Amino acid sequence: MRTLRVGGVPEHFNLPWHLAIEEGDFEYDHLHIEWVSFPGGTGAMNAALRNKEIDVAIILTEGIIKDIIAGNPSRIVQTYVHSPLIWGIHVAANSFYKSVEDLKNTKAAISRMGSGSHLMAYINAEKHQWDTKSLDFEIVGDIDGAVKALSEDTAQYFMWERFTTKPLVDKGVFRRVGDCPTPWPCFVIAVREDVLENQRDAVREMLKVINTKTISFKEIPEIEELLAKRYDQKLEDIKEWLEITSWSESQLTSEEIENIQTHLLSLNLIPEKLAASKLIYNL
Repeated sequence: MRTLRVGGVPEHFNLPWHLAIEEGDFEYDHLHIEWVSFPGGTGAMNAALRNKEIDVAIILTEGIIKDIIAGNPSRIVQTYVHSPLIWGIHVAANSFYKSVEDLKNTKAAISRMGSGSHLMAYINAEKHQWDTKSLDFEIVGDIDGAVKALSEDTAQYFMWERFTTKPLVDKGVFRRVGDCPTPWPCFVIAVREDVLENQRDAVREMLKVINTKTISFKEIPEIEELLAKRYDQKLEDIKEWLEITSWSESQLTSEEIENIQTHLLSLNLIPEKLAASKLIYNL
């Protein structure tokens, strides 16, 4: 039995992995998938890849590209979720900020530097024509840290996946003042280069299994109810999320890679662009 340690956020996007593990799908191909949960998101997963704590990451596209350029010895082997990620822009429920424009020159709570919440604060600032050099951040670790920061006003807004954060909006902890979708496919599957060298066949089999699962995922009987129960979501929110979410088994295109790097470079988040061949690996 070959083992691969796979990291991902504890969010509804990754239910196909959990179902495939629970139902023994990987074991048919003599694979043992050890799932490692990362509530802290992309920055924490990048660190785990670098430290060889995980072999594979289901990770935000812009986050892994930025970190590969910064020296992370990993490659993208395929897109996982092709649709954009809808980042909700949240304030404390009792905050006097009423719109995204009101948040200009305030402090953003982010999980860590280089995380999705960090990078998307720049994308949002660019979208609203703010001076990105004046952005200010409070590092909070994860969503629980963001709740504390916004309630204590050490930060004024927090960007996180809209549907994951919706229960906190429903409970009156946060109020959502806007959305900011990623202008590219949101999640990719990244693998350490040494794992690709030594366990290429295992990675190929892993992808075959998870792609089979995602192709039929929306057709699973009562999948909406299962998602709602597992992730503490309202059924109508899950149905809306499923409508706008599409999985993929394709590789990022050269146009998508160019678009992402152009954005990152324009925001001074990377020092240079890399050739696509330095970022992706085609099995």
